[in-house]
Amino acid sequence: MKYDRIGAGYVQQRRPDPRLAAMIWDALGDADSVLNVGAGAGSYEPHDRRVVAAEPAIGMIRQRAEGAAPAVRACAEALPFPDASFAAALAVLTIHHWSDWRAGLRELVRVSHRKVVLFTWDPQSDGFWLCDYFPRLLETDRRRFPTLTALRAVLGEIQAIPVPIPHDCSDGFMGAYWRRPSAYLDPEVRAAISSLATGASDVSLARLADDLRTCAWERKYGQVLDQDEVDLGYRLVVAATD
Repeated sequence: MKYDRIGAGYVQQRRPDPRLAAMIWDALGDADSVLNVGAGAGSYEPHDRRVVAAEPAIGMIRQRAEGAAPAVRACAEALPFPDASFAAALAVLTIHHWSDWRAGLRELVRVSHRKVVLFTWDPQSDGFWLCDYFPRLLETDRRRFPTLTALRAVLGEIQAIPVPIPHDCSDGFMGAYWRRPSAYLDPEVRAAISSLATGASDVSLARLADDLRTCAWERKYGQVLDQDEVDLGYRLVVAATD
């Protein structure tokens, strides 16, 4: 499993952001039971209802906190639960890692009797300044993430809710540091971002470091320093299954 190799340190770098958590939990509504698929270390699992985690990487399961929801080692494409076992199925920034995302979504629909909630990224969005330094990463992610149109083809009618990313986001995914460019030079930060953990070239990193040193980055992108949050294309997708 990929995350058995690169998932170390997720607890430190991928701390759930309370503002994103509030949006995710609001999307779950009053669902009294939740299956968190691709659950990782357990970010964004609500504590006021029954939750079960499904996660294929043992390295991620071992990072779950004591007292966290019980975890089953399983892939999205083959969930070991009967039909309609949960009110809702949740998947947070994981669909792009599934070997067959369509099969995975069908499984989420099968095991949930009310709704599916996805926190994902719209590959038809423009990205942000980081793509100027790592253009191949943008193209790779555009191939890995399904479009909203593709999601509709599997889930039917969906609600796609924009998720603005705050400048001090505590969850260190790809877009979290849009106003903190030097963070991308930190190897521990990159290790918790799957695309950068394996695809950040030394040349691109050196170029970013040089632009920060010479203030070229600020001259080109400094307008973002005046923003508190931005829409980078992250979306909450909600689909009814009842």
